[in-house]
Amino acid sequence: MSLPLSIMLWLPLAFGVLGLAVPPRAAGRVAMVGTALALACAIAYVVDFDSAQPGLQHVTDETWIGELGISYKLGIDGLNLLLIALTGVLWFACTVWANLREWERPRLFYFHLALAETAVLGALLAQDLALFVVFFDLMLVPFFFLTGMWGGARRVQATMKLVIYTLVGSLLMLTAAIATGVLAAEGDPALSFAFSDLAQRTLSTSQQDWIFLFFAAAFLVKMPAFPLHGWMPDGYRAMPLPVLAVFSGVLSKVAAYGFLRVCLPLFPDASAHFQMLLLLVALASILYGSAMAFTTSESRLILGYSSVAQLGFITLGVFALNPQGAQGALLQAFNHGLVVAPAFFVVALLAARAGGSEDIRDMGGIGMRAPVLATLFLIIAFATLAMPGSSNFVGEFYILLGVFTEKIVIAIVASAGVVMAAVYALRLYITTMHNRTGPRVESRELSLPEGLVLAPLVLLILAIALYPQFGLKRSEKTVSAVTAPVVALDDGVASGWTHYAPLKETP
Repeated sequence: MSLPLSIMLWLPLAFGVLGLAVPPRAAGRVAMVGTALALACAIAYVVDFDSAQPGLQHVTDETWIGELGISYKLGIDGLNLLLIALTGVLWFACTVWANLREWERPRLFYFHLALAETAVLGALLAQDLALFVVFFDLMLVPFFFLTGMWGGARRVQATMKLVIYTLVGSLLMLTAAIATGVLAAEGDPALSFAFSDLAQRTLSTSQQDWIFLFFAAAFLVKMPAFPLHGWMPDGYRAMPLPVLAVFSGVLSKVAAYGFLRVCLPLFPDASAHFQMLLLLVALASILYGSAMAFTTSESRLILGYSSVAQLGFITLGVFALNPQGAQGALLQAFNHGLVVAPAFFVVALLAARAGGSEDIRDMGGIGMRAPVLATLFLIIAFATLAMPGSSNFVGEFYILLGVFTEKIVIAIVASAGVVMAAVYALRLYITTMHNRTGPRVESRELSLPEGLVLAPLVLLILAIALYPQFGLKRSEKTVSAVTAPVVALDDGVASGWTHYAPLKETP
């Protein structure tokens, strides 16, 4: 396949800009075409991907700012393939969902939504640390506007919190990225931020430690993880639901992906040194997120806190520091995105039937009158609680397997999160579907447009549940290569980057 990655990367933004020039009523349809084409490109790359090759495929490598050693380098491998596919699927589905209602200033709305997709794809495709930082920070800019201009009642406060938290994280990441390139270039090597070059250069253990902590703080804020989640409740309350679905389903996964792309291969000593710290942060996120999810009655926050818990599981898998845990983390990131986005769509459908209220105490009693909606929601709920046979089950199994081989006590405590997930997922389903009918509830079935958005996502959940090997096979080689430096440290074989053979690139 000869299609350059830049085409997929810039397609959504190109159609977002085109949407600014068309009549307001047509802006949504133009944006929908752009996301559909980006999804088609993502599917083509998934089909064409050679799972036996652990290195980069479809590489684009051009000098961007030569004096600073920054290149416009893009590539696909087993780490980012599934997340690119997830981005394409969810952005298309949520753009179609957004087209089901009217928006003020629709051209600007769809432009910012398209810009966000391009920024996320850029962060996933980037194979240069400086380019990664640029796209990683850029992907939050449109969400400031989407929240501040089209958000709920407390959108100003929510936007301010989001800006403050993420700005601090961005400054830490920028400092760490510059330090990585400059310190790695001491001596003879030319300044370069390409991951393949950085992987061959040596930093001292003390240098790795503080740089790793800066990156970790930035990633944990974006997830969000406990205790750096302070922006999350207000942000989740304020964002429009189609926007929140892609934010929770995709953006938080880019932060988890950053640990695998940046921290483990480039800072293996620091990753091993701070393993217990990150495992404890992950464990706290699992327990705190689960506890909060079954004590709140706001449906958005039930899903928001459940995402904190699920991202805790993903972080747990990454810092098991072995291939099983990392593969489970990648698969769980993909699965959680597939599950949480349709869950937010169901929240929107239930709120529309409950007089606009998103409080689960105002819902209920429509399960028998809307059996199709109830059935689709039940599949989503079972996937959320990782019931055996569901899509999330295999990911959590791999994560716990990886952690059990490293830190058995952490794994045992984390297993409590699986039980707690059953509590909040079933509570959400039973209260909204089968409790006494709410005072303003209108019991009606899915409409055809609503079904065309929800049903394909649920079918994808079922497909991954039946064939999880789809993701595991494509990530296995790359994950083994990425975790090799840290595994080697555990085995007493290596002590730094100089023993790490970087991934080879294939055209």
